[in-house]
Amino acid sequence: MNIAIICTALLGLLLFGLGLNVSIQRRSNRRSIGHDPSPTDPVHRAVRAHANTAEYAPFFAVLFLWFAIHPAPMWITVTIVIATLARFALAASLLWGKSLNRPNPGRFAGALFTYLSGLVLAVGLVVV
Repeated sequence: MNIAIICTALLGLLLFGLGLNVSIQRRSNRRSIGHDPSPTDPVHRAVRAHANTAEYAPFFAVLFLWFAIHPAPMWITVTIVIATLARFALAASLLWGKSLNRPNPGRFAGALFTYLSGLVLAVGLVVV
């Protein structure tokens, strides 16, 4: 199976899994709407991880699927894998880092590689 398709499926699982986690956190913390703005509040962290993923996963999915349909060089495939790993790293660091208001290596790396891989894939649409 095509790696780009697998990575698209993984992003979908991440997005919907994080959405389910928001629902679980709301139920266990008895908050049907809103959240405490505290950087350690589990509902706040769940909402931020889901929202951040929802901001990037759809466009990554479009890029991944484009390259799944149109043959691309290996560096595109490697970039797709890096982008997927970056999204998982960022979500994990938002959920399980010490606090949302503290620097976190996983969050930094996840964000950095999200930006870099997104730029590389977008440019790849034009040059490949």
